[in-house]
Amino acid sequence: MADEGNIITDLGNDDTVRPNGADNQPAIGLISQYIKDLSVENPNAPRSYQAGAQPDVDVQFNINAGQIDGEVHEVGLKITVTCKVESLTSYIVDLTYCGLIGMRNVPEDQAHMFLYAEAPRILFPFARRIIADAVRDAGFPPLLLDPIDFQGIYFQQLQQRQAEGESPFASEGNA
Repeated sequence: MADEGNIITDLGNDDTVRPNGADNQPAIGLISQYIKDLSVENPNAPRSYQAGAQPDVDVQFNINAGQIDGEVHEVGLKITVTCKVESLTSYIVDLTYCGLIGMRNVPEDQAHMFLYAEAPRILFPFARRIIADAVRDAGFPPLLLDPIDFQGIYFQQLQQRQAEGESPFASEGNA
């Protein structure tokens, strides 16, 4: 039914008036992303620039997620890169890159998968660029990290937890 151009919705037996956007549908969104911690070390400069051998690069990463407030979660992607040439450390880059994720009406298993697989996939390209720039700014060729299959790793860890008899969906923590 309409009244002078205004649309009036018949809510049936429900007398509740809902403002625009208020619903019970699942919703997930990236609110913000930011560098939480960044450390770049070049402990053996200037000797580290004189090494001629092939560098040995070790990349470690960890995913951490936790609820901040109600529907807001923080996902942290921690990446540590250590480069050595002939047992001499050339550089160390330690980055914690985070995103604030808003979630509403999402089942626990899907929320967990989003926080530990999809959110890191969204954050990774930005973290990758920061690391490449940090290595370049330290005086070395930029390091372009290979893509990471976060979903594959998530499912692998999920299967491992189930095989060990643990709860597959830890509400908060590390992956």
